[in-house]
Amino acid sequence: MRKIIVTTFVTLDGVTQAPGGPEEDVSGNFKFGGWTFPYFDEVGVQIMSEQMGQPFDLLLGRKTFEIWASYWPHHQDDPFGVAINNAKKYVASTTLTQHGWQNTSFLNGDVVAEVKKLKQQQGSELQVYGSANFIQTLLSHDLVDELWLMIFPVTLGSGKHLFDKGTIPAAFTLLESKSTPAGVITAKFRRAGEVKTGSF
Repeated sequence: MRKIIVTTFVTLDGVTQAPGGPEEDVSGNFKFGGWTFPYFDEVGVQIMSEQMGQPFDLLLGRKTFEIWASYWPHHQDDPFGVAINNAKKYVASTTLTQHGWQNTSFLNGDVVAEVKKLKQQQGSELQVYGSANFIQTLLSHDLVDELWLMIFPVTLGSGKHLFDKGTIPAAFTLLESKSTPAGVITAKFRRAGEVKTGSF
């Protein structure tokens, strides 16, 4: 059985929208695209390299796929580019059915059913990047096995949030955490059953 791992850059107030650049996603009149840039240092790059240094396939929403497909095929000399271009890419889309980017297939129709089939297969873990809307579908159907978060020391007040309409009550276990010189906290959480309550 394959794990689905959501890897996300997130602000202190939970925003995940457009971390990579001003034009990445301006929906909702978002004005802070590229908010991760001032905080990336060598340690942060090394952490990302470790995550992409193991076998993985990609599970992406359509918008993130289109952004990546316009960039990574032209950066074959980048270590991240090598890993991403070689990975199998599964794309959730109701509009796209084919694309020239190598190793790409599309999940049309009942996306939840298709993702469940992928999870039952043998193969590499499925890493999710970006894909803010698609993540809500994965969360709402309890399909996320692990969250790999990079938490940046900034608040934005508005934008697409990691835990939004797809959020369900769920417990997680912290597997690992680190911090970078720039103040970014990285944390890996594993899904751990139901929420437990009590009283003091």
